[in-house]
Amino acid sequence: MIEICTVGGYNEVGKNMTAVKVDDEVVIFDMGVHLDSYIKYTEDEDLHDISAAELIKVGAIPDDSVISDWRKMVRAIIPTHAHLDHIGAVPFLSNKYDAPIICTPYSAEVLKALLKDEKLKLNNKIRVLSPNSTLKISETMKVEFINMTHSVPQTIMVALHTKYGTIIYANDFKLDDSPIMGKKPNYKRLRELGDQKVAVLIIDSIYASEHKKTPSESVAKEMLRDVLLSVDSKGKAVIVTTFSSHLARLKSIVEFGKRMNRKIVFLGRSLAKYIEAGENINLVNFSKEGKIFKYANEAKSGLRKIMKDGREKYLIVVTGHQGEPKSILSRMVGGTLPFDFKKEDHVVFSCTIIPTSVNFANREKIEGDLRKFGVRIFRDIHVSGHAAREDHRDLINLTRPEHLIPAHAELAKRSAMAELASEMGYAPSKVHLVKNGQRLKI
Repeated sequence: MIEICTVGGYNEVGKNMTAVKVDDEVVIFDMGVHLDSYIKYTEDEDLHDISAAELIKVGAIPDDSVISDWRKMVRAIIPTHAHLDHIGAVPFLSNKYDAPIICTPYSAEVLKALLKDEKLKLNNKIRVLSPNSTLKISETMKVEFINMTHSVPQTIMVALHTKYGTIIYANDFKLDDSPIMGKKPNYKRLRELGDQKVAVLIIDSIYASEHKKTPSESVAKEMLRDVLLSVDSKGKAVIVTTFSSHLARLKSIVEFGKRMNRKIVFLGRSLAKYIEAGENINLVNFSKEGKIFKYANEAKSGLRKIMKDGREKYLIVVTGHQGEPKSILSRMVGGTLPFDFKKEDHVVFSCTIIPTSVNFANREKIEGDLRKFGVRIFRDIHVSGHAAREDHRDLINLTRPEHLIPAHAELAKRSAMAELASEMGYAPSKVHLVKNGQRLKI
């Protein structure tokens, strides 16, 4: 029998964690943080001094006590990709389980960087499995990594093969046939699985109510090209901020910075962390393309040099796309880092606002402060890394699962996924709207 416990990520966006029990063996997919709660609670703390119990109490990581009776049965912990809402709780929760962490090479590098940065230690062995590879994890189960596109390298869908059929875990994904980095999704394998028996599809539902297909990352590249190369920036500072983990977007920014004949600098701890992880496995080589300043004191000296040499000679890539108060961009705007904004300097937000009240307030503040300097603000130079409704339809048609579990969103968005399933002919008994901590027998 298959039994699924929706540990986290079924009441909210983030804090993803799902446990799948097959007879007397368990596999855990993802161990992520809830970013708002996590940042609010840990902002001024050394993480090695914070316990998992504290983080669970404030809602920053999943409450895995709901599977305490399954603990000794766990055979593997599988983060699907390197975003913190999928991998960030591993350092706090995984040591409870005598099981390896199985992930892609890039996810492994990011996890190691998180551990090093925060002086945390894992007892678990980290096993690396490349996309489009399979690993036997017990006598009765094997796991397969199916190459997928998203906004971070080496994202995979996990297919857990059991004697009762295959369980596909699809958090997060988009169907991008023109990715800037990596290969397009492995449609062939998804179709093959659909021709066999997919018992359950657990599916990211963030944009299930959006009646569209999510545009390719190549569209975002063209949007960046338009802003960076077509708008006159002669004599002006140009500052770009985006998601630190989005190496494909950073690759486009670097390409256009070189075409602008500007020196490229990266400022910020999270940028340095994700770039280093990518360089460790030869995904990128940004260190040869520009200068990286990781810590605030390094950023201070870097900005002084930029001011001395001439701001118009540089393309400055910084943390702070959500207006986070301690980010490099916020410190530049607030004057705690040395930078003089001038009228009609360019600030490019190659992102959207992640829709939380904290982020809306932070972005409103930083954009208001930037306008006081008279700078030009370019917002929403971005396409999402998440599938929309028509991508969901395509995935369901490819895999033809017997059961659907909408995930990774609050109830309204998961209900939109259920509506799509009904539209596609699924009976209500085959679509399961479950909350955090529930168990479902298939």
